[in-house]
Amino acid sequence: MQFLRRTGLILLWLAAPVVAFGATNKNDPYLLVLRGAGNIALVVISIMIVIVLIRRGRWRSMTGKLLIILWCLQPLLMSAAHLKFELRKHEVLAASTAEARQLGPHFMVGYSSLPEVARLAEQGLIGGVYVTRHNIRGRTADALRAEIAVLQDKRRAASLPPLIVAADQEGGIVGHLSPPLTKVPALATLAGLAPDDQQVKAEEFGRIHGRELAGLGINLNLAPVLDLKPPVRRNRLDFHTLIGQRAIATDPVVVVAIASAYVHGLEASGVGATLKHFPGIGRVRTDTHHFSANLDTPVRELEATDWLPFREVLSQSHSALMVGHVTLTVVDPDRAASHSKAVVEGIIRDKWKYQGVVMTDDLVMGAIYQHDVCKAVVEAINAGVDLLLVAYDGAQFYRIFACALDGSRQGKLDTAMLRASAARLERGSPKDQARAASGVVGLAR
Repeated sequence: MQFLRRTGLILLWLAAPVVAFGATNKNDPYLLVLRGAGNIALVVISIMIVIVLIRRGRWRSMTGKLLIILWCLQPLLMSAAHLKFELRKHEVLAASTAEARQLGPHFMVGYSSLPEVARLAEQGLIGGVYVTRHNIRGRTADALRAEIAVLQDKRRAASLPPLIVAADQEGGIVGHLSPPLTKVPALATLAGLAPDDQQVKAEEFGRIHGRELAGLGINLNLAPVLDLKPPVRRNRLDFHTLIGQRAIATDPVVVVAIASAYVHGLEASGVGATLKHFPGIGRVRTDTHHFSANLDTPVRELEATDWLPFREVLSQSHSALMVGHVTLTVVDPDRAASHSKAVVEGIIRDKWKYQGVVMTDDLVMGAIYQHDVCKAVVEAINAGVDLLLVAYDGAQFYRIFACALDGSRQGKLDTAMLRASAARLERGSPKDQARAASGVVGLAR
């Protein structure tokens, strides 16, 4: 019994700093699973431990007092973290109309609470929403359709442009709304078919996705993946990118043929496409969901291989371009491509002459979020990025928007870049251009 008591005390000493770290960082995306009921459970457990320690007389010794104090700190640390979050949220919600109208169109956010995201939409603090599996889990397609319609109605009532409503329906392992939507095979399954069959089936897949997404009021698909399939297996720590299963083929010509047909099918249904993840993650072995990653390949080689699908499909469609969090070391070794002016303005805008919509990959990914996210936000806007995506953990929107707000108030944002970006968005986002090209009128309005 004495041994068990000592072991229990040792475990409490070891657990106290771990729990304190979790309480202090309760709003971190990595601790998303602890939110809500998890936070309440942590507070209850901490209080119960304190009560047990006091009842067993541990307060009589100095070390016992210290242990009790450590466990008393947990609810206080959690309360402080929550207060910090609420103050930042209040700051964002209190932004002036002029600030909201200037910055809001450049943000697309994932959400769990309809009332919360509706408020952001009404105030013009966002330009788009991202829907994923937790928005449909346990619900019908009709419920999600009605929810999106509510958001668009609120935009109209506020005299604001319709929201861009995006989803991740690539096919294969990434089909976040399947079920209830049709589970379509990965485009990679078409690579072994004859060229004509590749294009017929790819366009069919695009039409299926487009028709079903449009039926829900979703007007932008974050697909297709144009990264070249890696010739070797990625490292064991790649739990989320899994590009080997998502990329279409190793041959850029095959990728162009299949992706172009898929995009045509999407656009024929009035849904815009998003080409991802420029400058390419097929060659890197690190998962940018968690770690920084370098792409060291010379530009000339990339132009002839990895970048060929991006340039070709962009020239044949109204697609948006998603820029990933890979660092293109030969162009800008100091920052990820998603917030590099040398990449976005220097290559995409100036060299390629692409004047469509450029968006970041999710800013909640570790390659960005775990570093100086405020610097990345300001640099992305100044580089000419049009949409900043906050997908996995929508609560981080308040932190990320506050970065842009502070940057604006401190004069760090390039107003010329903001005006040019606003003009691109006003000219028509990919979903608007796709709808016009297809002859479909009124989707998600």
